[in-house]
Amino acid sequence: MHFLNTVSLLVVAVLSSVAQAQFGFFDQMFGGNGQQQQQQQQRPQNVPSDSSFYQNSFDRMHCDNYLCPDTLACVHFPHHCPCAWPNNEDKFEMGEGHRICASKGGFKAGEAARKVELARKGML
Repeated sequence: MHFLNTVSLLVVAVLSSVAQAQFGFFDQMFGGNGQQQQQQQQRPQNVPSDSSFYQNSFDRMHCDNYLCPDTLACVHFPHHCPCAWPNNEDKFEMGEGHRICASKGGFKAGEAARKVELARKGML
């Protein structure tokens, strides 16, 4: 009888560990694991709508010529400022030392330049 109880306990222990491993796998796959929830809570928070970070960065920059307000690049003239996203924007130098950056998105090559010219002529 003692042998039967020992075997029964051993079988229960083995089945219990198999079940725990199996359901532990499913918990990890489908988000039931508390560890995954804890990791989600440790994500960085959204940046607050406060301009102090930008102002502090701007104030720390040293530039003898012109400091571009949008990219913090130091250039000789305002119209030399680069676009913040050159892979996605085309830069156009305007009159009176200004420049604009227009999105390339969805247009054919040169389409943004054509629209800028139309706008300059007052046709757009």
